[in-house]
Amino acid sequence: MLVLLILHLVAALLAPLFVRWWGPRAFYPLALAPAAAFGWALAQTPAVRHGGAVVETYAWIRQLRLDLAFRLDTLSWLMTLLVGAVGALVLVYCARYFGPGSLGLARFAAVLVAFAGAMLCVVFADDLLLLYVGWELTTIFSYLLIGHSTERRSSRWAAAQALIVTSLGGLAMLVGFILLGQHAGTYRWSEIGAGRLPDGGHLVAAVLLILAGALSKSAVLPFNAWLPVAMAAPTPVSAYLHAAAMVKAGVYLIGLLAPALATVGPWRPVVLVAGVATMIVGGWAALRQTDLKLLLAYGTVSQLGLLVVLVGAGTPDAALAGVAMLLAHALFKATLFLVVGVIDHGAGTRDLRELSGLRHGAAPLVTVALLAAASMAGVPPLIGFVAKEAAFAAFTDRPVVLAGLVAGTALTVAYSVRFLWGAFADRPDVAPARLGRVAPPLLLPPALLAVAGLVAGPLAGGLDPLLRPYAELLGTLHAHLALWHGPTPALGLSALALLAGGALFALRGPLAPVLARLRAPVGGNPGYEWVVGRFDRLAVEVTGATQRGSLPQYLGIILVVFVLLPGGAMLASRPWQERIALWQTPLQLVVVVVLAVAAVLAVRVRRRLTAMLLVGVTGYGTAMLFVLSGAPDLALTQFLVETATIAVFVLVLRRLPARFSARPLRRSRWLRRAVAVGAGLAAAGLALVAGAARQSTSISTAFADLAVSEGHGRNVVNVTLVDIRAWDTMGEISVLVVAATGVASLIFERSRTGPRPRRPQRETRPQRPGQPVWLRGGARLHERRRSIVLEVIIRLLFHTVVLFSLFLLFSGHNAPGGGFAGGLVASLALVVRYLAGGRYELADAAPIGAGTVLGAGLAVSVGTGVIALLAGGSVLQSARVDLYVPGIGHFYLVTSLFFDVGVYLVVVGLMLDILRSLGAEVDRHIEAADARVAADQGEGR
Repeated sequence: MLVLLILHLVAALLAPLFVRWWGPRAFYPLALAPAAAFGWALAQTPAVRHGGAVVETYAWIRQLRLDLAFRLDTLSWLMTLLVGAVGALVLVYCARYFGPGSLGLARFAAVLVAFAGAMLCVVFADDLLLLYVGWELTTIFSYLLIGHSTERRSSRWAAAQALIVTSLGGLAMLVGFILLGQHAGTYRWSEIGAGRLPDGGHLVAAVLLILAGALSKSAVLPFNAWLPVAMAAPTPVSAYLHAAAMVKAGVYLIGLLAPALATVGPWRPVVLVAGVATMIVGGWAALRQTDLKLLLAYGTVSQLGLLVVLVGAGTPDAALAGVAMLLAHALFKATLFLVVGVIDHGAGTRDLRELSGLRHGAAPLVTVALLAAASMAGVPPLIGFVAKEAAFAAFTDRPVVLAGLVAGTALTVAYSVRFLWGAFADRPDVAPARLGRVAPPLLLPPALLAVAGLVAGPLAGGLDPLLRPYAELLGTLHAHLALWHGPTPALGLSALALLAGGALFALRGPLAPVLARLRAPVGGNPGYEWVVGRFDRLAVEVTGATQRGSLPQYLGIILVVFVLLPGGAMLASRPWQERIALWQTPLQLVVVVVLAVAAVLAVRVRRRLTAMLLVGVTGYGTAMLFVLSGAPDLALTQFLVETATIAVFVLVLRRLPARFSARPLRRSRWLRRAVAVGAGLAAAGLALVAGAARQSTSISTAFADLAVSEGHGRNVVNVTLVDIRAWDTMGEISVLVVAATGVASLIFERSRTGPRPRRPQRETRPQRPGQPVWLRGGARLHERRRSIVLEVIIRLLFHTVVLFSLFLLFSGHNAPGGGFAGGLVASLALVVRYLAGGRYELADAAPIGAGTVLGAGLAVSVGTGVIALLAGGSVLQSARVDLYVPGIGHFYLVTSLFFDVGVYLVVVGLMLDILRSLGAEVDRHIEAADARVAADQGEGR
């Protein structure tokens, strides 16, 4: 089974290439993929004939206990035959349906083959999560197929509607699967259905959620609106997805789960009511259509309602009728859609009001359509009659349901006759049309399907032993499939339905006003549009109420939600039990008092710079708490981060007023204080609760030993970052690269990769030969902005600071430091270099682009992991290399150092990008603005 899925994947990947080489003829080799599935399923007939199953299991994601578990039993065997046979014939049909110049043909071919593979994944899956993966893949591929004609708004709208409805149903179904799997301890349906179902409300909730997904996929009320709209897709898509494959996924799921879940409380009421209502509503709507394709679409909705009733009723006799109807429906409905494609292809229209005389000169096509429509109406000796009679016989003990089935079948007969009359009858008031010669690739697929429906009727006795093992899963089976059971009540009801349907069509003239007036109060499509419109309006209202452009308001909403939800849950559950120790040493109390005073003063001062410095004090106070708690590495990092943050704030504050705006009113001020106090208490409480909520031993308890034995370092923090949890660090530095790109993109008005700023020669002070230049950028600054003392100090300290950053980088594996801390130190050296000499000095100090540094750092880190993989280890696995250097002696090198070098470069590149955007580029903006002001003043004079 896995081989078949891989075959479809390969065929889908090769499809664009085949189409480029051979045009529409590429569909012929592509048809071999679903044909192989059909042939394989035929070969497995002896294995499933007596209720056996073919099982394949491959390990996939062990941590989630998720395997590629496949199972082929009677029901999935039948679905595989249909998906494979109809898929192969539809692909052959496409070879002549599409012309050589058709737009998007390569994509269409690839997606159609991929859809066939995804449908097989649904059918084969024994694991519910794997089934969901295939389920959602069919949703995505159907979206692409329905919206094939991207230039047409109707196609895009239909694709979006199908995607929204089926995706929401799929998400509900996923929740139901999780409820089943988590409470059963496994996601294997073969094990869950064998007696591991959960009890009580969880099972009822799971059933309702799963039914929501299944009914939405099969377009059963109230989710029926998307299927008729999906007829915007090309006709081969309708013949495959909406007759034999995708819409059958919901029916298949109901049939798969019915043997175990049919006795659960809400199952039968939901299935029977929704199915019967859908059958009648869809059939009545089909009688009102003038487009042949829409007529078949609403007929499909009606027949899907019948299928849901049969396979979901939960009785053996109904289940046998259901699988027989599953086969019959795929044969006759795919045939009729393909016939409509021939008519549309030859006559140029599908409107039955514009068609007349097509039966002349098209006897083979008329014969094919007649066989398929007769099977749909339940006319003997076709397979549709056998299935309908079995359906009536299965519900003789439920008169209400039986009456609904008979009424729905009468409507089916009426719109079947209407289809034949509308497609091929002569009309005096309409100009006759001719189809001409129908190409064999267009006629052969529907002809084979129609003949199969004709042959399967008399051979129903031979089909019975192949299909009855599924029905016997629900209990003792009394019925059997046969063309003739004698004069039974079911036969009489079949004749009654045929007569009533014929009479309904014959009285179409007098009934036309009734058909025009009698409709649902709210149609499916208008209902969908109303719901979508209400959601759009709600989104606009919520956005208008919350997105007011006020940063304090945004922050306040976030904090209020944080206090009410997590904080409220904490208060309601009262998880704390142990006594809380306020401090380990009195020095911590002193630091906390300083921190609290700085925080209070920060919200009271009027000057922005003062507030920023006070906020910095709170950061330094936190670092001191790390020192007192015995975490020097964390303290060093916190000190450096706080210093770098202050430097960045200084750059930003240049573009802001020196003082805050006027304080809010007293009432608003107290509200903000209440929110702030509540958020602080909630954060502190959650921190305490989280720290005391651990029930299992922390994995970090083994880090100290692992750092030495596996990471070859004594600094547990650094070894954790670059070795034990290197994947986390990889993700974090990737975020840093993205953040740097985002910050620069908001600031730069020109290319970031352009030439470095050059100092204008006319403004550069001439230097005497041999005269030392302390800072090149200093000569560019105005005297009032220069500080000679600062320049001298920077010249003396810059290289020392850079060397110290490298020391932290190389010593961080065994002592406080590391690539992150070293990168911050080097970044601060660049910051003071910029503060001393301006943007030109920064360009001379770092002549390489920030993007280059960021890219090099990320490449070094990723390359370290790749090299480890190529060397035979796992990704990011480190190794120790022992070295000897004369004069130094023996020492060892750990390969994770190179990963740390990448972290170092990323941090330096991030700060360099910030300095060049918030610093150098903002400087340029300020100078340009000053120049414009000076020019305006000059013109004013």
